[in-house]
Amino acid sequence: MDLLNTLVEKGLRRESPTREEALAVLATSDDELLDVVAAAGKVRRQWFGRRVKLNYLVNLKSGLCPEDCSYCSQRLGSKADILKYTWLKPDEASEAAAAGIAGGAKRVCLVASGRGPTDRDVDRVGRTIEAIKEQNEGVEVCACLGLLSDGQAERLKTAGADAYNHNLNTSEGTYGEITTTHTYADRVDTVQKAHAAGLSACSGLIAGMGETDEDLVDVVFALRELDSDSVPVNFLIPFEGTPLAKEWNLSPQRCLRILAMVRFVCPDVEVRIAGGREVHLRSMQPLALNIANSIFLGDYLTSEGQAGKADLDMIADAGFEVEGAGTTTLPAHRADALAAAGAGGGCGSHAASGGCGSEAAAGCGSHADAAAGGGCGPCGGHAEAPAEAPAAAATGASDARTDLVAVRRRGAGTDLAPNA
Repeated sequence: MDLLNTLVEKGLRRESPTREEALAVLATSDDELLDVVAAAGKVRRQWFGRRVKLNYLVNLKSGLCPEDCSYCSQRLGSKADILKYTWLKPDEASEAAAAGIAGGAKRVCLVASGRGPTDRDVDRVGRTIEAIKEQNEGVEVCACLGLLSDGQAERLKTAGADAYNHNLNTSEGTYGEITTTHTYADRVDTVQKAHAAGLSACSGLIAGMGETDEDLVDVVFALRELDSDSVPVNFLIPFEGTPLAKEWNLSPQRCLRILAMVRFVCPDVEVRIAGGREVHLRSMQPLALNIANSIFLGDYLTSEGQAGKADLDMIADAGFEVEGAGTTTLPAHRADALAAAGAGGGCGSHAASGGCGSEAAAGCGSHADAAAGGGCGPCGGHAEAPAEAPAAAATGASDARTDLVAVRRRGAGTDLAPNA
């Protein structure tokens, strides 16, 4: 297929596809799907080989959020039966992180619900970062705390944070349909603050909220423009008790096309399969590893993932290997650019000429994980679902496995062992 050959050639050169080419990937047929995956796989292997980076989420503060993000189980007015607790102590968070690190996680993502941190919160998270790094040499730490005020990103950097996650989630044109308590511009500003402080910027999206193909392409091109080091791709988990509870718009095939489009637009960045992969990719998760180079290990913020051992078995069975702590995630040109920018040992990089960045930081959280059952910071939302969701028959949503949506009852904030 000429389209795929062109996209592979551009990806190997770190050249951006056109909007029309990106839209064409989303419009491919099921008969062409394996060709699409194979083409995206060539680009993935060029920049990341067969390595898979593991990330582990620690929910520092669950629920009780004042923002109204429609997709989020922690939103204002949510009736989702999730865990609710205030800040974990630094030693509690460090103990929670240790479970994921023992399972092979290279990055720990510290997430807290809320509009954004106070200066006291930043100090608290700083002590948590220090506690984790004292116990685990070489581990990367990404913070996901919502909208940042001036100077807070620099303080997190000083405390030892390597990255900051804040997702754009959806296109600028439809953002107001998802959230009313903050704006798309607020989110962009926070990603830029993290960048300016020398933190590896992690920002991604949530698919499955009723958006159009054009919306998906818009947000991915915006992420490339922001030069995020990692792009977490979340698939909406429609939690009962949230405005988007009935939005089952994704099939495994649709998810693979979305991941491939992201890889072609952002060829040399860490693309992470984040919240919702178990629910929507289901038995096709191993195929997605040919496109993305990063996943979360075990559970998410307020929802359960598959067992950590199952994740590790899946990676090995698919012929991939877990990325070791001594390996630099990003390609040399991006890692070098980040170091030159004064970001120190962060795993990401902001290449002036590169794609949208990497850092599988599915983000540490990211609201997409909010979609996956929780999310960091401002997950504003609209009290109503988007007006024109794709028809279930068109996306395969009629086969949605609602029985796979499970609220997290273990791990951080509980007395039960985590699913790492």
